[in-house]
Amino acid sequence: MRHFLLRFLFLALCFCTTATLLHAQVPDTSHRPTSVDPTLQNIEEGRPKPYTIRTIHVTGIRTLDTSIILSISGLQVGQQIMIPGSDVFAKAIQNLWRQRFFSNVQIYITSLEGDVIDLELALQERPRLGNFSFVGVKKTEADDLKDKVGLVRSTIITENTRRIALDVIRKYFAAKGYQYVKVRIEERPDPALVNSNILTFIVDKGQKVKVNSVNFYGNEAASDLRLKKEMKGTKEMGKLTLHPQEAPGKFGSNEKITFSEYLKDWGFLSPSKTKAVLDPYIRLKLFGNAKFDEKKYHEDLEKVLDYYNALGYRDARIVDTALTRLPNGSVNVEIKVDEGRRYYFGNITFRGNTKYSDSILQSVLRIGKGDVYNLGLLNKRVGKELSADGGDISALYMDDGYLFFRAEPVETSIYNDTIDHEIRIVEGPQATIKNVNIYGNDKTKDYVIRRELRTVPGEKFSRSDLIRSQRELAQLQFFNQEKINPGVVPDQSDGTVDINWNLEEKSSDQLELSAGWGGGVGLTGTLGVTFNNFSIRNILKKSTWDPLPSGDGQKLSIRVQSNGAAYRSYNFSFTEPWLGGKKRNPFTISFYNSKFANLYSSAGFYDKTLASQQYLRTIGVGVSLGKQLKWPDDYFSLLYSINYTQYKLKNYAFSGFGFNNGTANNISFKLALQRSSVFDPQYPTGGSNMVASVQFTPPYSLFDKSIITSGNPYKNPEYHKWRFTSEWFVPIGRPGGAEKNRQLVLKVAAKYGFMGRYTNKLDFSPFERFQLGGDGLTNSYGILGYDVVSLRGYPVFDKPDPSVNPDLSQAGSYFTIFNKYQLELRYPLVRNQSSTIYGLTFFDAANGWNNFKEYNPFRLRRSVGVGMRFFLPMFGMLGFDYGVGLDRLNPADRSIKNASRFTFMLGFEPE
Repeated sequence: MRHFLLRFLFLALCFCTTATLLHAQVPDTSHRPTSVDPTLQNIEEGRPKPYTIRTIHVTGIRTLDTSIILSISGLQVGQQIMIPGSDVFAKAIQNLWRQRFFSNVQIYITSLEGDVIDLELALQERPRLGNFSFVGVKKTEADDLKDKVGLVRSTIITENTRRIALDVIRKYFAAKGYQYVKVRIEERPDPALVNSNILTFIVDKGQKVKVNSVNFYGNEAASDLRLKKEMKGTKEMGKLTLHPQEAPGKFGSNEKITFSEYLKDWGFLSPSKTKAVLDPYIRLKLFGNAKFDEKKYHEDLEKVLDYYNALGYRDARIVDTALTRLPNGSVNVEIKVDEGRRYYFGNITFRGNTKYSDSILQSVLRIGKGDVYNLGLLNKRVGKELSADGGDISALYMDDGYLFFRAEPVETSIYNDTIDHEIRIVEGPQATIKNVNIYGNDKTKDYVIRRELRTVPGEKFSRSDLIRSQRELAQLQFFNQEKINPGVVPDQSDGTVDINWNLEEKSSDQLELSAGWGGGVGLTGTLGVTFNNFSIRNILKKSTWDPLPSGDGQKLSIRVQSNGAAYRSYNFSFTEPWLGGKKRNPFTISFYNSKFANLYSSAGFYDKTLASQQYLRTIGVGVSLGKQLKWPDDYFSLLYSINYTQYKLKNYAFSGFGFNNGTANNISFKLALQRSSVFDPQYPTGGSNMVASVQFTPPYSLFDKSIITSGNPYKNPEYHKWRFTSEWFVPIGRPGGAEKNRQLVLKVAAKYGFMGRYTNKLDFSPFERFQLGGDGLTNSYGILGYDVVSLRGYPVFDKPDPSVNPDLSQAGSYFTIFNKYQLELRYPLVRNQSSTIYGLTFFDAANGWNNFKEYNPFRLRRSVGVGMRFFLPMFGMLGFDYGVGLDRLNPADRSIKNASRFTFMLGFEPE
């Protein structure tokens, strides 16, 4: 009977569709009907006849709901079906199979009474995932894989689930250099859960595959070394050996130059030829990662072709590649290229341009007949590849409102090695800015953002204004720079454009906190807070305190510092960046109060009770007002400031001045002209910053001659002080690493300072001089208003002659003239919203002089070193430098230990 039932089932469903049954697995004998009516023997005989479903019995279900299964199948009690001839059973099987809940689906007719039948749905559920684990991997790797494989407990285990998990594991380890990883799955029932299995992924990582060498074949126009530079994701291993590993390559020998040819061609005069000859024996790779990454490898092959295209070889192609495994597990990468012939630009004509003449467009294009063919350069100059720096034809049009401008370079003829082009231009109408919308600013007020924007409704669209607005918003430091997105929505029907600024707020406030306890000194520490998006007008509104009123773009800074009884200071400043709200006129008021006590008696003993008997107290207040200029360009600004400082001395001697007791009142005026095109103060990748300033006091001695002969000529100190600072940030090469903002940057800086006096009958003012050396932080003489100029690798010094041991610094006059030069090479390690971290190497040279007779700009103290910078939103700048003072090296032993210093900084970059 059972054999007959199976035969009947097969014949009946064949009338519906045989294709559907092909999806089902071999029937499970555990799900068979419990009883069969004898009349079923004749059901397949005769003509098709309608039957009514009386009952439907579902078997084999352990976790799923029966009513849901019936709903999915589409079968219902009371439903009429035609047997044979209906496809109802086939559709039911297909519907259930599509859910991927089952490993087997079968339908049986278990009873027949007249035109009424009973059905059984015999199902076999797929197991669910109880748990999973990894064997053969490290704990950290297992933790990473748990997040990546996407497995969730209690979900159905399917073949697709297993396949995806295996692919993820293989790709994960391939990215780590394990190219030959093997993975298998062990599956066993989970005793703790019904119909659940435990998956164990057994991983055999094998040996990590590293790149021994990259060999090119067929290249004549470009050397191996130059092509390897383009393969930034496929680096070779470092080596130092007399017997390099050799393996026969797929494409033959890769020997480009023999040693005899190297000597014959005077190759030792060429660094590239010397490196090529030494490469099999000596290859220094101190920081390179030589693991083989297949994804990056294929990306690098495209970069090789891009490089060839830039050289004019437009037909260059990769003929074949191979990986040759070496006995030590590393591989040789073999790349065979076909360079083809070199092409040149021919005639370049323009069509469709009415706004600008051909001569103007040609001057912007800067590509002439006979130049080496470079499609990438042509697209860049035309503007198909947008650049923030502009200088292309597209920028020329878009800066004048032609948002709908299009330019397409088309090859018109190719003859011999020359290619003619026609640049087809569609100028379109000028676009007017219609709406400017701002989204994402939960804290910062709209008007604070709008005043920084150069995209104003009613004005013509300008790409340069759009880019400048983006940079101005980034400079506020209120928003995540990576998420500042000017969504441009053009409407060609009416010639307008909407600009939707999408922003993401970030914390810009900073906290400085340190504390300690010293025996005999007492409590020491610093507490400082800076609110960079403050709102002073809401300070009396309790509802705006969250935790402080904010959103108006103002800056409030408070700092308290104490070193027990020896030193304490209070600092306060407030800045309104747009005084009046219409122009960028920053207004700042500041107040400071500090006291430095000499706690050592004449006998040299430490005594805290001397704090009220021997001290220098400083009280100061300053007011400044800036103004943005429009000429020569709007990067210029002018700053006016007035400062008053009172110095009160009590039994506090200054070496060389004879000024121990009394009060000095320093009133000075300052005028500064600045041009700054630096938009990212944390890690500038371009632009410059130049400042020229003069600070002066009234010439008291010209009005009152008695000051010269008075007992205290410094009661009202007089001087004029001139400063000039120039900083340039030069990007080097192209951005590297996985992120586009990994840009190597060279900082070049020069600084000069000079203090003058109104009459030579008075000595130079003891205040406002220049202090050189040390970490650039305010030392004991910074309290006198000195301009503190750091020199990494040196302690504070006051003697201009480099031959004098700078460690024998003595308190005294300090300098009235100084020069400082700086080279700094920076590379970012992390650049994102939460932090900016970069490493640097530096070369500093500086010195100071007391007068022009001593001045020698070529006698400088030099230092070299390395450092790190950490910019954290909450704490500002943290950093350290390790510098070696080259002029501190003892000629006898040349010990670096005695000539080096660590420099730490917190909150700001020293000058």
